[in-house]
Amino acid sequence: MMQLPETPTQKNNLFNAMNRFIGAVNNMDQTIMVPSLLRDVPLDEDKASLPLRSYEDEGDVYSYYQLLKSIRRDIEWGVRCAEEYEEDEDLEKQFQYHLTGLQGVLSKLTQQANCVTKRYKQEIGIGGWGQ
Repeated sequence: MMQLPETPTQKNNLFNAMNRFIGAVNNMDQTIMVPSLLRDVPLDEDKASLPLRSYEDEGDVYSYYQLLKSIRRDIEWGVRCAEEYEEDEDLEKQFQYHLTGLQGVLSKLTQQANCVTKRYKQEIGIGGWGQ
């Protein structure tokens, strides 16, 4: 099936943002054949490409790999534990706020998945392929 180019409005579409993230994590998952090679690979060396910190300690690239896979699972299957709904009369404003935040986070997570894939390729010596 031929895919049409995205318009600027469609690029900001939540569905497309989720698909880009899921695609990046799927690519990461298919590329990384031995995830344990990412254990103890420090994030310090790649601060520019892995800017988000999810843990109090610095962690390693393997922990980001696991985090990204967990977030993908939550998007595909739903959040395991539903939080209480906020009691706000202006639901449209609240929706816009959360939607904007979610799209921004998905964009950053997509970049992270791509960076973990790149980092793995560097670790196994194929850093010049398909970058």
